[in-house]
Amino acid sequence: MLLINRAANKQFGCKLASLLVLLLIQFAVYAVESDEEYLLGPGDQLNVHVYNEPDLSIETEIDRAGFVSFPFLEEVLAQGLTTRQLAITIENGLRGDYLIEPHVQVSVTRYRPFYIHGQVYAPGGYPYQPGLTVDMAIALAGGLKERASKSSWSIRRAREAHQTEHDAARDTQVMAGDIIEISESFF
Repeated sequence: MLLINRAANKQFGCKLASLLVLLLIQFAVYAVESDEEYLLGPGDQLNVHVYNEPDLSIETEIDRAGFVSFPFLEEVLAQGLTTRQLAITIENGLRGDYLIEPHVQVSVTRYRPFYIHGQVYAPGGYPYQPGLTVDMAIALAGGLKERASKSSWSIRRAREAHQTEHDAARDTQVMAGDIIEISESFF
């Protein structure tokens, strides 16, 4: 009977390990997908790497108008693009006149901040990280004050040329550049 239990435990352990590996793969895929979907904006710092061209590889920041300066191309619009879309734009600009077949990789080295104000202990701007929720943002801002509403929260989000305002819950995803408003409770 002891041998049967050991065999069953071993089989269970293998199944559990397989399940954990599958879960880790899912989380890794989610992280890659969310980074690929991230839209660039003013204040994001980027690393632009042109393979086999160290003189063209730069660290840069997207300016207030949404552009980055790049050698030979001058100003390149980055706002509203993903890192892959910006890499393709730079590759197309360099192709022909400067390089035969350029390969460019763009990565975000520092995201622009999000802002939280209202009934939190430490309102202000905080560094954005992918996967951030309103609950996490409140924790970064020192937590809710005693008079804070437990549910009347909103997020102002800039998308391209306009801003939208949405109700927010604890699990609402925060994006770089968002402004979170924590209202005061009236009861």
